[in-house]
Amino acid sequence: MSFLNKYTTISRSWTQLLQQHRAIAVIRSPSSKLALSMAKAVAEGGMRLIEIAWNSDRAAATITQLRNELPECIIGTGTILNLEQLTEAIACGAQFLFSPHVNPELIRAAVDTYETPIVPGALSPTEIVTAWQAGASAVKVFPIQAVGGTNYIKSLQGPLGQIPLIPTGGVTVENASHFIEAGAIAVGLSSQLFPPQLVEERNWLAIRDRAQTLVHSLTSAPQ
Repeated sequence: MSFLNKYTTISRSWTQLLQQHRAIAVIRSPSSKLALSMAKAVAEGGMRLIEIAWNSDRAAATITQLRNELPECIIGTGTILNLEQLTEAIACGAQFLFSPHVNPELIRAAVDTYETPIVPGALSPTEIVTAWQAGASAVKVFPIQAVGGTNYIKSLQGPLGQIPLIPTGGVTVENASHFIEAGAIAVGLSSQLFPPQLVEERNWLAIRDRAQTLVHSLTSAPQ
């Protein structure tokens, strides 16, 4: 299968997942045990897209375990910086990949070699277009709050509306639906979904409730 055909197939299925679920839970933890509990809490709240940051404690083992214990969820990884990490992430079962930067070599490997969706991080219109033209399945716009939040996503829709954007870095449970209304295909939440105090208290019910609130707000948001 050609690169174009692989890219088209991957992008379509990934876009469908994003349109269905709208939110990605981003987990970065110094403890694999905590990461597992965090993931299970948001899964109980109805979230289905879960990202384990590659620089978390025992990320590979965590991803493998979650693939087994949460078969209803799509488990991916983020903070992928190079080809070695990408290869290791695929080997442990990651179903999607995020990177904080635009690296055409990484994008090509994910699509052409592993046929796995990859979402690089970008900020400026030039970076966003570069990532998309290289074969990105979507583009993470980060840190969104530093450049105007929903207004920045709205401003990108005119020239770049065909590119699926996933804002992170400033998205909250309360404002997530506003980003969808502004044109984002989905959003990513980390500390706003997992407040440090709730994680420290092991208050998984409260985190589950935050996930439920988020899912409800996104499914009822105007598309």
